[in-house]
Amino acid sequence: MSPVPRLSLNRPLLVVDVVGMREVDLVDAPRMAAFAGSGRHGPLRTICPAVTCSVQASILTGTLPREHGIVGNGWYFRDLAQVFFWRQSNALVQRKAIYDYAVESDPSFVCAKMFWWFNMYSSAAMSITPRPQYFANGLKLPGLYGEPRSFVVELERELGAFPLFEFWGPAAGIASSRWITSATLKALERRPQLCLAYLPHLDYDHQRHGPDDRRSRQAVRDVDHEVGRLIDAASALGYDIVILSEYGIEAVNQAVYLNRVLRERGLLRVQETAHGEVLDPGASDAFAVCDHQVAHITVRRETQLGLVRAILAETPGVGRILDADGKREFGLDHERSGELVALAERGSWFAYPYWFDEARRPDFAPTVDIHRKPGYDPVELFLDPTLRWPKLRIAKRLLQKKLGFRYLMDVIGTDTSLVKGSHGLLPERAECGPLFLASAGFKLPDEVSVLNLLFD
Repeated sequence: MSPVPRLSLNRPLLVVDVVGMREVDLVDAPRMAAFAGSGRHGPLRTICPAVTCSVQASILTGTLPREHGIVGNGWYFRDLAQVFFWRQSNALVQRKAIYDYAVESDPSFVCAKMFWWFNMYSSAAMSITPRPQYFANGLKLPGLYGEPRSFVVELERELGAFPLFEFWGPAAGIASSRWITSATLKALERRPQLCLAYLPHLDYDHQRHGPDDRRSRQAVRDVDHEVGRLIDAASALGYDIVILSEYGIEAVNQAVYLNRVLRERGLLRVQETAHGEVLDPGASDAFAVCDHQVAHITVRRETQLGLVRAILAETPGVGRILDADGKREFGLDHERSGELVALAERGSWFAYPYWFDEARRPDFAPTVDIHRKPGYDPVELFLDPTLRWPKLRIAKRLLQKKLGFRYLMDVIGTDTSLVKGSHGLLPERAECGPLFLASAGFKLPDEVSVLNLLFD
């Protein structure tokens, strides 16, 4: 049964997505804690996979992945025989969003979608999303895509260029969330009926160091300051406010290489190229699309399902394997899902590498390249500790002088032991999972989930 839109709002609404925020983090977040005390707050029931694109799609459509089709941050596009992550077209979402229903009933309805995913070509009247500029010579520069274009130009004029290289990669930090906060303040000045803001800051240090490291605690304080700016401005303008997170990040100590396991058994194939070994998914009998603590396993032949399942079951770090019944249980029974879905054990996560010899790794492996890698790579958050720093400093100065680059993109390594935090599973304890905080006047059901936060 399709959800019924709730957005017959008495007051305009600001929804702030503070990625990775947990109830236990409120002790280091005085602004959010004070806001929680003035209204209603509690655990937010989420979905598995608890990853950004899937959870955001469920919040905005009120449906599970079996209906909206966003089974992860990326998946295997079978008709193209390619794995793609972090696509941005809203047409990939196969169910209407809350603002779609609102615009249908009132064409003057304005939604400002500030960096939430699938932000291109939607019915949101105002939108901003990162859109890097890729040059033929390999140069990558910051860029934004948004509507109306005049709004994008205004933001770049008043706030400066979006700090793309602090949005993801080894330099990722508070600068990007601060820019998004300032941009959202500008959007609120235009009084949209619904404003959606995405602050990714906690993702960075919580994955780098684990969620309870002192540096991660400081990250909570830093993002809390930005959320406080939004609370103050939205309250002054008469907005209801909902603050939420998509998942809680948990400590991990083991990377699991499913693709290497499948390759050892002769099921995964690669192309030998001049720039290293490249996964050949169309020719593989089985391979894994790794996405934090969840992996979609494509199995080309039904007769091999039992074999592949048995191989995965004996792989250390694999906690559960979902077949057709298991996928239905989790709402993942969609054609974009793998024939099998693997869930990691607590403390483990799935790494995408499929090569055995570092000399044959593909040339994109030591780069920040979220589009060519056939899986999510949190090692992009780290500089390669084996780099010779004097050489790196010279190269950085040359690039800054000639190209205006902020830093080199090919300076990460492939050491997965650096990663100390991950997500994707349902939380083991509610206080370590996602949460919601809401204004006292905003009506919510007794038990709040990503499916009913904006829908009845």
